[in-house]
Amino acid sequence: MPDTRRISMRKIKDVLRLKLQANLSHERIATALGISKGVVSKYVTLASDAACLDWVRVQSLSETELHQ
Repeated sequence: MPDTRRISMRKIKDVLRLKLQANLSHERIATALGISKGVVSKYVTLASDAACLDWVRVQSLSETELHQ
């Protein structure tokens, strides 16, 4: 049975910080945050490809704004 726990917006913001600012690999981010590489990939893709967000923009967003 897959784990379907929600990921906090704080953790999503950490994923984006580690990818967009520190340029870590998906594997290193997943290990550091205790999540799967697939989850890392999902949120990096959503932020960078779908929403065209970079770290400067992400860090200025509240958790509510980021969720939207």
